[in-house]
Amino acid sequence: MSSTPARTTAAAAQDRTEAITALDLPAVPLDPETEAYFQKCREKIGFVPNVLLAYAHDLAKLKAFSAMYNDLMLAPSGLSKLEREMIAVAVSAVNRCYYCLTAHGAAVRQLSGDPGLGEMLVMNYRTARLDTRQRAMLDFAVKLTETPWTVDEPDREALRAAGFSDRDIWDISATAAFYNMSNRMASATDMRPNPEYHATAR
Repeated sequence: MSSTPARTTAAAAQDRTEAITALDLPAVPLDPETEAYFQKCREKIGFVPNVLLAYAHDLAKLKAFSAMYNDLMLAPSGLSKLEREMIAVAVSAVNRCYYCLTAHGAAVRQLSGDPGLGEMLVMNYRTARLDTRQRAMLDFAVKLTETPWTVDEPDREALRAAGFSDRDIWDISATAAFYNMSNRMASATDMRPNPEYHATAR
């Protein structure tokens, strides 16, 4: 990875010497709403996630990405926050997405209080001692990632049998789909995770 300072708004905002992505995108000024959002990130977790900085070259795309992320990961749902992070990790493991495995592996460790669980999900979710509900959820998310054209009614029935409502099935599917998109953008641009994630909840 080049050590040449990036000329993007994202890199300037983080004041880093290492580029966040492999793309040299033109800088745009941050509007007050985005500045406030980034400041809220700093206050809550101590830094601005690089994925947000990477999207900040185009504020419309950043806001669309953030709105979808916040709705899927933070809004009320039949899925817990931990379960949604588990989906992110299981999907990212299939796609071998360095950024998302680093960031969401840290979130699983933090939310579960179990560093071992975070590591197992990153390596192979089948090694984790999951309950029936969580295993069914991750089996579905991984199948949707690996062979989406094979998903059929028996797969949805398996989720219902594990206790998920049809709205929950929608949320599992939407979360898995979102991280498939995010993984591909991160891989395509060589997106680098914030170093702070590596030490989180170890």
